[in-house]
Amino acid sequence: MSSGDLDQLAELQRQLAARDKTIAVLIQRQLDVRARETSTLHFLEQNITLEKVVEHKTRELALERAELQRTLAELKQTQARMLQMQKMESIGQLAAGIAHEINTPTQFVADNITFLRSTLEPLLALIDASLVLVGKMRETPFHAEQLTDFDSLRDAADLEFVREQAPLALAQCSEGLSRIAGIVKAMKTFSHASSGVLEPEDLGDILRSALTVSQSEWKHVADVELAIDPDLPAVACLRDEIGQVVMNLVINAAHAIGDQIERGKLARGRIELSVRVQGDHVELRVADDGTGIPEDIRERVFEPFFTTKAVGRGSGQGLALAYSTLVERHKGEIHLEPRDGGGTCIVARWPIRA
Repeated sequence: MSSGDLDQLAELQRQLAARDKTIAVLIQRQLDVRARETSTLHFLEQNITLEKVVEHKTRELALERAELQRTLAELKQTQARMLQMQKMESIGQLAAGIAHEINTPTQFVADNITFLRSTLEPLLALIDASLVLVGKMRETPFHAEQLTDFDSLRDAADLEFVREQAPLALAQCSEGLSRIAGIVKAMKTFSHASSGVLEPEDLGDILRSALTVSQSEWKHVADVELAIDPDLPAVACLRDEIGQVVMNLVINAAHAIGDQIERGKLARGRIELSVRVQGDHVELRVADDGTGIPEDIRERVFEPFFTTKAVGRGSGQGLALAYSTLVERHKGEIHLEPRDGGGTCIVARWPIRA
């Protein structure tokens, strides 16, 4: 092989080596690109996986937070119910003591009224006979001085007025004692703690007792109308708790009416209580023509610890406790219902039988 051929061969080898190097560089670049693409894809996959984990954990935390909020609300509601039960127990003990203390002197007065009634009629008869005798004595000229004294005493005593008014006064005393006895009975009935078991009760009697106990709140601002279904059977309930619910609703109604009166929009209000049978449920309605409940807070009025009452006008937890009593303790429901002409209507339903 000539030197020219060798030079040409060397040149070819050099070119091939250069091309091999170029190919190697291109291959490495391609490998680097693929590596970067693989790394990017891996990074994206990791990001997607992390996002899914975060999303999952966020959902779990949201659920846990909701559960904690629900548990906290239940605890607060339970605490409020326990405080209410303790308060009612204390009130019950106090009412029982007061009822006993009132009953004793009331019985004394009642016995004395009975005695006075029994003696008044014969005493008046004796007076009539005395007047007849005095009339006959006037026909004789004797005892003129004594008759003059008698006339003075008779005029001072005003016998005709006594004859007319004494029986009325005794009747009013008897009526007053009957009212006192009714209040004492209502206090004892209302404050009597139930056994914690739903038992058949006279719902009409519970309503009447609640109205009697709360009378001081509504008698100066409203007239109360009570309508009880004549076919209403004994209703399974916790007597003391249903009584507390009714009393709270009546007091709320009285306060709402009082607000309207203070604003000059009402002279005297009306509170309507009604109980009727609806299938296998009993329905209780308490309606008033007071200020009503604003639309923007109607969904919150049954929430624990939500209140619009000013300081000094109660805790404002009546509706929350009513919700707890009706829904949780009696497996029923309670809600607001629109009322023509304004005011508020609370409707509660629960099964007649436990």
